[in-house]
Amino acid sequence: MANVIDQIEKENMKESLPEFNIGDTVRVGVRIKEGDKSRIQVYEGVVIARKNGGIRETFTVRKISNGVGVERTFPIHSPIVANVEVIRKGKPRRAKLYYVRDLTGKAAKIKSADNN
Repeated sequence: MANVIDQIEKENMKESLPEFNIGDTVRVGVRIKEGDKSRIQVYEGVVIARKNGGIRETFTVRKISNGVGVERTFPIHSPIVANVEVIRKGKPRRAKLYYVRDLTGKAAKIKSADNN
């Protein structure tokens, strides 16, 4: 029984995913359906969490929109996620960046991996 489930999960998983981790700034292309039309809307922010594994894996992206923090959780292998583009590599010291929710302005910045 477990082999059948694993096989179905493998068929539905995406192969072409970029390497990204917590702390990275990413640009996620989200498919949005309006009536009978479909378009891709870009959602850009910092990855604050990655959960689970395999087909169930999700990641949470946080951005500031009009002075309000907005978080959105995406299933990595979902057809709703058109593409994920890494803008900037981060170098966090935690596995989950939930503490960023309480910070504002410059304090909310994540160290860049480029600077070392």
